Amino acid sequence: MLRPRDLIPGADVVLVTLDSLRYDVAMRALELGETPNLAALLPPGGWEARHTPGSFTYAAHHAFLAGFLPTPARPGRHPRLFAAEFEGSTSTGSGTFVFPEATLPQALAARGYHTVCVGGVGFFNGRTALGSALPNLFAEAHWSPALGVKNPDSARVQLQVAADAVTRAGSSPILLLLNVAATHTPTHFYLPGERRDSPESQRAALRTVDAALPTLLDALRARGTTLLIVCADHGTCFGDDGYWGHRIAHPAVWTVPYAELLLQATP
Repeated sequence: MLRPRDLIPGADVVLVTLDSLRYDVAMRALELGETPNLAALLPPGGWEARHTPGSFTYAAHHAFLAGFLPTPARPGRHPRLFAAEFEGSTSTGSGTFVFPEATLPQALAARGYHTVCVGGVGFFNGRTALGSALPNLFAEAHWSPALGVKNPDSARVQLQVAADAVTRAGSSPILLLLNVAATHTPTHFYLPGERRDSPESQRAALRTVDAALPTLLDALRARGTTLLIVCADHGTCFGDDGYWGHRIAHPAVWTVPYAELLLQATP
C-alpha cells in the first residue's frame, strides 16, 4: 500500500476518474492491447477490481473526496489512502493521510496545495447549483461543452486542459481531479454507424482516452513525484439482466477498475 501520510505535503495528488467505465470493458481493452499507455501504469495483473461507494457520479465523487475511494473486491479490512476524521473509523492505517477537514481539497489547500478540477459530465458543469457543488470544492475549476460527453474529441481536450493547469501551478504542489467524460454515455459515436451504446463502444471511447493520456503524464513527470489514482467512479449496464444505465445495484455498476501508483519525475 502507498503511504500518503509520508508523501503529503510535497507530492502532487492526481485522481483520474474514468466516468462509468466498467471493469470488464477496461480489462478487455487491456487484454487486446488497446490501451498501451494505461497498461504501462498498471501492475502485472492489470486493473484491480474494486467496489465503488456510489452507483452514480455525484455520490461516488463526494465519497472519493472524503477519502472513500473504491474498496478492494476481496475479503478483509483495507486501509484507505485518505480519510477525513470521524469517530469509529476502522479503515485508517499507519500510512493513511488523515485530515480534520471535511474534504480532501480543503485539507490539501490548507497545506499549501493548489486544487484543480477538470470536469466532464454534467455534475461538473457549473451551470446550476447542483452542477457547481463539486467544482466549488476546488480553487480552480474547468468545464465547457468541449470537455463534455457530447464531444467525440473530449478526451484530448480534457487531458490538454489538465496538463496546462498542472504546468501553470509552478512550484506549488497540486491536487487535480480529472473527471473523464468520454467513457460516459453516449459512446455509440465512437464506432461509426452505431446507434446504441454498448461495451464495445465504451471500449472505443477508452481508446481515445488512452491515446490522449501522455499529455498529462508528461506534464506530471516534469514536476516530480505524483500520487496517481486512476479508476472508474462506477460502471454502467448495457442491457445486462435487463438493466440499462447506472444508479442501480448491479455488479456491472458496483465493480470498477482501479489503479494507484507513484509516478516519478523524468530523470
